[in-house]
Amino acid sequence: MITEELMDHLAWLARIKLTEDEKREFLRDLNRVLEFFNEIDKVNVEGVEPTTHTVLLTNVLRDDVPRKPLPQAEVLYNAPEKENGYFKAPKIL
Repeated sequence: MITEELMDHLAWLARIKLTEDEKREFLRDLNRVLEFFNEIDKVNVEGVEPTTHTVLLTNVLRDDVPRKPLPQAEVLYNAPEKENGYFKAPKIL
């Protein structure tokens, strides 16, 4: 069970500030998820072979086909900001 103290710690780890209403809502929702996991843990799976994928398909991908790239002007046509032939984006760090 997730306590209010644990919720505060999780919010601190995530570097988010929660209002009291948000804390109550997240506590309720996360505890419901944990209750559901506890129900799943009760299922008797004795004799059931473990599976990693429910469908017997693996890596259904198309073959890569080289083709001529788009012209730079066409690639940048709808870009909200561009500079010197490149997409311009805000600094992240």
